[in-house]
Amino acid sequence: MSEKKKTAGDATETDDQAAEAPEAEAEEQAAETAEAEADETAAEAPAEEPAGEETPEQRVAALENEIAELKDRLVRSFAELENTRRRTEKERQNASKYGASALARDLLEVIDNLRRAIDSVPPEAVEQDEALKNLMVGVEMTEQGLLKAFEKNDIKRIDPKGEKFNYEYQQAMQELPNTGQPAGTVVEVLAPGYVLHDRLLRAAMVIVAKGDPDTPPEDTEHVDTTA
Repeated sequence: MSEKKKTAGDATETDDQAAEAPEAEAEEQAAETAEAEADETAAEAPAEEPAGEETPEQRVAALENEIAELKDRLVRSFAELENTRRRTEKERQNASKYGASALARDLLEVIDNLRRAIDSVPPEAVEQDEALKNLMVGVEMTEQGLLKAFEKNDIKRIDPKGEKFNYEYQQAMQELPNTGQPAGTVVEVLAPGYVLHDRLLRAAMVIVAKGDPDTPPEDTEHVDTTA
């Protein structure tokens, strides 16, 4: 009896499974169809840029800006280099032209003393004393040699006696009245002046004929006094 019931139950379960099989197969086919359609839709849809990444246009623009910045830096660097080169060249030229200014100023006192020594000895005494005469010849030769060395190095002497007073080359130490010279004329040179190239080493110290103090000196060419 029990075996008959079991057989009947198995048959019923088999019938149920057979009924469910077409449904499961239909659902599986529907799922596969939906998945295939989703894949086709995804393939047809344009790819989206990942969040946070630049587009090609943005990348190109960024590179162009970077290139422009580098070009600007390069131009500025070349300009600065050229300015440095010009400044260095000017400093080199100034050092070559005016590097001896300090030494030349020190030698001015030496040459002044040589001239004072020559002027302090009366010509009569020189003629009467052979030894003194030889000494004075040596002093004069020393003075001339130093002046030639000055001239060779573009150091020129300013001896403006009889000329119109020039306030840029000369320094008036005194005004002398009743000289018979036009007002403002240099009547005596106390110490000659010197220029190195176009720079004044020392102004000539002079005495000028007295004139109207309200009358300004004549215009003169500018002289660089920064040597």
